[in-house]
Amino acid sequence: MSTIPELTIADDFPPVDYDTWRATVEEDLKGAPFERKLVSHTYEGIDIQPVYTLRDDLGEDAAGMPGFAPFLRGPHPQGKVMCGVDLRQEHAHPDIKAANKSIIGDLEGGVTSLVLRLDRAARNGFGVDDPQYAHLGGDDGVMVGGVEDLDATLAGVHLDLLDVAIDAGAAFLPAAATLAAVWKKRGIATEKARGAFNADPLATLARDGELPVAPERALEDMAALAAWTSENFPNVTSVVVDTSPYHDSGATAAQDIAMAMATAVEYLRAMVAAGMSTEDAARQIYFRMSLGTHHFLAIAKIRAARMLWSRVLEASGCSPVGMRIHARTSNRVMTQRDPYVNLLRNSVSMFAAIVGGVDSVTSLPFDHASRLPDDFSRRIARNTVLVLQEESHLHRVLDPAGGSWFLEKLTRDVAEKGWEVFQEIERKGGMLAALMSDLIRNQLDTAYAPRAKDIATRKEGITGVSEFPNLTEQRVESVPPDLDALRSESATRLAARDKSGVALEQLAGISSRVEMAFEAAAMGATISQIADALGFEEEATTIPPIEPHAFAQPFEELRDASDRWMEKTGHRPRIFLANIGPVAHFTARATFSKNFFEAGGFDTIASESCADEAAAAAAFKASEANIAVICSSDKLYADKAAPVAQALKAAGARTVILAGFPGANEETWREAGVDRFIFMKCDVLGTLRELLAQEGVL
Repeated sequence: MSTIPELTIADDFPPVDYDTWRATVEEDLKGAPFERKLVSHTYEGIDIQPVYTLRDDLGEDAAGMPGFAPFLRGPHPQGKVMCGVDLRQEHAHPDIKAANKSIIGDLEGGVTSLVLRLDRAARNGFGVDDPQYAHLGGDDGVMVGGVEDLDATLAGVHLDLLDVAIDAGAAFLPAAATLAAVWKKRGIATEKARGAFNADPLATLARDGELPVAPERALEDMAALAAWTSENFPNVTSVVVDTSPYHDSGATAAQDIAMAMATAVEYLRAMVAAGMSTEDAARQIYFRMSLGTHHFLAIAKIRAARMLWSRVLEASGCSPVGMRIHARTSNRVMTQRDPYVNLLRNSVSMFAAIVGGVDSVTSLPFDHASRLPDDFSRRIARNTVLVLQEESHLHRVLDPAGGSWFLEKLTRDVAEKGWEVFQEIERKGGMLAALMSDLIRNQLDTAYAPRAKDIATRKEGITGVSEFPNLTEQRVESVPPDLDALRSESATRLAARDKSGVALEQLAGISSRVEMAFEAAAMGATISQIADALGFEEEATTIPPIEPHAFAQPFEELRDASDRWMEKTGHRPRIFLANIGPVAHFTARATFSKNFFEAGGFDTIASESCADEAAAAAAFKASEANIAVICSSDKLYADKAAPVAQALKAAGARTVILAGFPGANEETWREAGVDRFIFMKCDVLGTLRELLAQEGVL
């Protein structure tokens, strides 16, 4: 009886060292530079090698252990193995009843905590009963004017069993007092209250370009709120460091974590100045970061952030305190067009968040960029995270990225780049000084410029928008709420409360602004009344806001213009594809051209195979287009490009384009009538804009 010999592949595939591999690769490249062909680069300037080996290992000691400084592998010894990540969903529907319905639906569907974003009126300390600010009511948030509104928004929610976070912008102190008044009204003891007041004055200043008080006053209020919260609400955090204004503006991963550190240090200084210990101050801070679709970089960003925060606290003489991170799908990667692709984008970012070891996540609905999410999109958003945890079991492994030579090296590279940016901000006087000057804005503009170029040339493609667009897609239906009616209802409620006679003058003797705000809310004062008592608008601060850049926006603006043109004329702007020669010769460039021009909202009308210039000219006339694109192979271009261009011009083509790089033939073909050339890495966005302008669409 014969036995099957043991399979050993080591004898057939002996180990190869890196230098031998590199020499073989360079030989195969036949003189092409290794660094140019096989090494890619991030926008931070980090080189991504084609292969990582044991030679890139940084050693186990450098990584540490989960739950121990530098917290690279996570802030908790057991990670999220037992309970999973906290699924913290956002709610911003202006209608209180609709918001409450969505909240209950989310909680019944597996959500474990909530974020309520107040509308623009409340975030600035205004009431919709003031005609001057009524238009801000219901804008980008729940129309909460005071305790009764917030209580109604959270009706049916067991506030002693889950965290409730408030996004209240500049009005963080009135909003915190309002939430505390709801807890008190519900009979929830201070030690049972759970949530986050999310004071973040610098992010508010960056995003909105204004604060209703001087920034120094805002920092003092934030620090006083932190001290109050630390003493009275053991399960509540008061401060958030939200880097989304910088991320949405195009910040690199290194800039993102650097600005997080600079902001956190500014807040630490303010809290210590208010009498808190550094450790107590650090425990009051929750970090919020946006994650895009470059998932390895997103994982590295999370891990690198924990390293830098550990280093900051060590330099501050503080005992090790793990960094708490809330991760959210990035606004900048979400698209209005082909919105169902956002399901994939959201999945990638949530995957990175869980693998990176964050504490809580917000999973954005696929229609986030298009409308207020409905029950279906909310269900899919929360189930995305539940599938990653309950079916893929991502949280069951401690630091799944640990030990990957690539990710460990990338983490440290991002950390080093981030520390350099952080040090530069500190040298310039800190985050507040950097915001008040042009430093942050200039850094972000410099960082976004190469990405904007890559988006315009489609080096960085956006699926469903700049790549593979679908002109016949059905837009998601949107029935906006009746804001006028909601504002009227809210104004009536606020007016009734004003007449009820909240005697704020009784609080005149309270020297603490925090105590005064909390007492006023407990008495039933509205957010706007508390803001007035705190002196909002008496010393307002204004700077140019940090401008967000949604990656898809430039192309979506072209599609929007095409839609308006179609509504006006009954058809989209047209472009004719003159396909020359047999199918095998024109298919590749005809497909490229179709994709190219549909990204700008052009209706591409393709000819059948045209044997000569006369056939191409006749087909062009029948298309009723003004622009013609010659599509064929380099072999046929040699003889056909010039006569076809001449014939198309004679047939009335205002613009003749040739698909392909012209090389040495450019002058000859231009003389024959070719006006433009399109090819890989050309300026797609600029070309589309100019052609739409010629057509009168823009």
